[in-house]
Amino acid sequence: MGWICGRDLQVPEAAKRLLAEVPEWFGLPEANADYIEAARTKETWTVRDDDGNVIGLTLVDRHFPHVAELHLMVVDRDRHGQGVGTAMVRAVEEDARERGVQLLEVKTLGSSHPDPGYARTRHFYEQAGFLPLEETNLWGEANPCLFMVKPV
Repeated sequence: MGWICGRDLQVPEAAKRLLAEVPEWFGLPEANADYIEAARTKETWTVRDDDGNVIGLTLVDRHFPHVAELHLMVVDRDRHGQGVGTAMVRAVEEDARERGVQLLEVKTLGSSHPDPGYARTRHFYEQAGFLPLEETNLWGEANPCLFMVKPV
């Protein structure tokens, strides 16, 4: 299997499909609609399989010249554990470093929430070098938001 990781300008249909494949992570229709709309305008990175199908998608925000945020990262369920997410993080990180970015940021469900899927998500980001910074009630008391950062 091979894939290509790189920038992609508009992939809202791929975002819609990928989000629908993993409702245990992305099960809020309003949030998904926001992500799909964001895929029209935000910096978008994709990983494609040998047939050109999008199997991974990352949306990036650039809040300041020294910070890039992984706004959304989603991988085709059948490709979990095959390095697709890792390839996207590495590509975004390399690009960020070339642009003079010093920190990558990601927000995810905090560890005070018992969701096992998000425990896997946090583990993935930790393995990629992200460090927990702060857990807040940004998304409401029932959905603690964990800020994680990685120096680049």
